[in-house]
Amino acid sequence: MIMRILGEGQYDVADAYLDQLNQLDSALQNAADADDETAFAAALSALLDAVRSLGTPLPAERITPSDLVLPDETNGLPQVQEMLSDEGLIPG
Repeated sequence: MIMRILGEGQYDVADAYLDQLNQLDSALQNAADADDETAFAAALSALLDAVRSLGTPLPAERITPSDLVLPDETNGLPQVQEMLSDEGLIPG
């Protein structure tokens, strides 16, 4: 799955990591639902760090459609709440 982190780039993340990423996404969703800025910032950072460490960065010159787009750490809780669906940021 190709995941884009806004302002940063794309990562190719193997499907084998989706359960792990969905757990982190659930923590992000819970923090957003609770309007807990501290927990939200920690959960977003953990999710993005996992994508960076588990995924393989794609070259910037390679143009590939992203399967999903993730906010970066500069996006605040209100902006990310607008991006969240019933399944969080990562479907599944």
